[in-house]
Amino acid sequence: MRPSSRRDRNPARRSGRRLIAGALALGLVAGASDAGRDAFGRWLDATPLPPLAVPTGTEVLARDGSLLRAFQVGDGLWRLAPPADGIDPRFLQMLVAWEDRRFAEHAGVDARAVIRAAAQGLRHGRIVSGASTLSMQTARLLERGPTADWRAKLRQARLALALERRIGKTGIMALYLRLAPYGGNTEGVRAASLMWFGKEPTRLTPAESALLVALPQAPESRRPDIPARREAARIARDRVIDRARAAGILDAQAADLARATPLPQARRAFPAHAALLAERLRQAHPGAARIETTIDPRLQRAAEALVARATAGQSERISAAAILADHATGEILAEVGTADFGNTPRAGFIDMTRALRSPGSTLKPFVYALGFDDGLIHPETLIEDRPAVFGRWQPENFDRRFRGTVTIREALRQSLNVPVVRVAEALGPAHIMAALRRAGMRVETNGAAPGLAVVLGGAGVSLHDLVAGYGALAQGGVAVPLRETPLQGTAPEPARLISAAAAWQIADILSQIPAPEGRSPGRIAYKTGTSYGHRDALSVGFDGRFVAGVWLGRPDGTPVPGAFGGQLAAPLLFDLFDTLGPRARPLPPPPPETIIAANPQLPPPLRRFLPKGSTSPAPARPGAPVTPPADPLVIVFPPDGAELELAGATIPVRLRGGVPPYTWLLNGAPAAISIRDPVAQLPGAPGMSELSVTDAAGTTRRARLRMIAPKVSVKTPRAGEIRQK
Repeated sequence: MRPSSRRDRNPARRSGRRLIAGALALGLVAGASDAGRDAFGRWLDATPLPPLAVPTGTEVLARDGSLLRAFQVGDGLWRLAPPADGIDPRFLQMLVAWEDRRFAEHAGVDARAVIRAAAQGLRHGRIVSGASTLSMQTARLLERGPTADWRAKLRQARLALALERRIGKTGIMALYLRLAPYGGNTEGVRAASLMWFGKEPTRLTPAESALLVALPQAPESRRPDIPARREAARIARDRVIDRARAAGILDAQAADLARATPLPQARRAFPAHAALLAERLRQAHPGAARIETTIDPRLQRAAEALVARATAGQSERISAAAILADHATGEILAEVGTADFGNTPRAGFIDMTRALRSPGSTLKPFVYALGFDDGLIHPETLIEDRPAVFGRWQPENFDRRFRGTVTIREALRQSLNVPVVRVAEALGPAHIMAALRRAGMRVETNGAAPGLAVVLGGAGVSLHDLVAGYGALAQGGVAVPLRETPLQGTAPEPARLISAAAAWQIADILSQIPAPEGRSPGRIAYKTGTSYGHRDALSVGFDGRFVAGVWLGRPDGTPVPGAFGGQLAAPLLFDLFDTLGPRARPLPPPPPETIIAANPQLPPPLRRFLPKGSTSPAPARPGAPVTPPADPLVIVFPPDGAELELAGATIPVRLRGGVPPYTWLLNGAPAAISIRDPVAQLPGAPGMSELSVTDAAGTTRRARLRMIAPKVSVKTPRAGEIRQK
């Protein structure tokens, strides 16, 4: 036997010859006689196929079908189904022209290309040109197989022929568009288009199409976001452009413009609009490929920008949330659960539209509306805003002052506390709670029986439920459940909360609350709220068609000194309504049954509200201010629950009201005595402390705080400066 030549002893060359011979054989069999084809067909039908159902990530869609947020598949890959509107036809033309010009003609293996490759291989003793078709590439992608092994090549050729018989050209192209590699954990042309260009692949420029055609051949070595590999990406893209020009897909001008187009410099983040809403829906619909929502994409983007702007320049731990809905249908049009999705200091993974928070004064309108409906009061009914005790509780107004005799209208406009507690006492907490639940609000009291403090924010309510409740006020007293997905089936019969007249009266009063500076008054009926300790700033309101609510604060519940609903939340609420543009609607006129009258024209029982157990009104003329002998004692600084970063051996403290002199105690030990001055300096030490002050009348106030040693690595704050976490 003739000894083998050195070329024959080369394993790589022997593998190349085997591949060439096998490929030639497949090509010849594919074009063989009818008898051979029958046997060949039976052989192909017996081909074991890998799973053809390629999983793609869940997509959450806006009401117009655009992508709000996509999720990775189980193995961590970004792989998405092609868009419903299809792939840019020119991209498909350029792909076929570059990868497989006879894709529409062959049966999975291009016999002409095989014969050409085999002839060149036999002549040169090595593989000179490839014969891999799109069908064979799809087979390799399905198998996750190698590209150079000759046995794998033959198996992929058989699988390609079988795929052609089983799912045809359309099915093969659909698989390729899902599986083509684009580097890292990105597969498929849609994910690649979003990653490189931030757009759907329905309409691509010639330069964009050419890059997406070229990348799968060498997705890592041609990455345009890596400077050392950008030139390789440009050369490969331009070769695709040249092929498209030669095939008549592009004219000379379009080809020149495509070559001059800069490559993308960086990968883009995948869309994440309404990110927390999308996550909640994905968990509620496990395995769903696409989830439709009622979200308006334009309003959603605008709301996200407004929320981000409202927290810009604030402490890095301040967050915000917003909801905008159509109160006629209950459809949520925009929902922002956090100011910065994924941001750890802002707790960017907590959905603050669903978190239970103190509603502050935002429940007051419901108390008055129930009072209107029960015949207890009218907007022009007189009521006393004077110091009062309810059991062991003595509520005060936000500014610690009292107005004397006022109308219900003024009591709600000025958000006075004592009048609303008087009405709540007459109605009963159980009645109020039942009505709030009918309005779609879940009000939590930590398992305790509801008390009168609920109406001043002494309970937990989510922003979502507050917006639902105000939607009932906007809908003439009928509760319309909010929803973020299209309605399936028939809507349930809505529950009536209050009469249409009572709802209009509340809207009329709320529309008279002064608008934030520079905003048009009267177009929105709204209410603000600030929870105890300045932990939550809220504003909720509606016009003739839409209802919205916003929240600002710290997700961890830490006080934010100086945060007021009217100063922080109300401007954001009005900005949110501004995004509606011409879609905004004016508030409706009063229903025919509404009693519109001044106080003297009211029936005698409605002219003045009588406290529980009273038989005659308190002697006071309407509007006369009443000031108690001394303002109530209150610790102004530091607020309860504050964290103070120490800058020295002492901390400043300040109080307001009360009767001097004042005695200060720190952790039960005397710390200072102020004869007249409401300001003092107390010794400070790191750790938890309890501060208390007692005035000459025996009134005591307390505040808990944490003092923290200053960090050496940062600039030392001013003495007593509160650190915003």
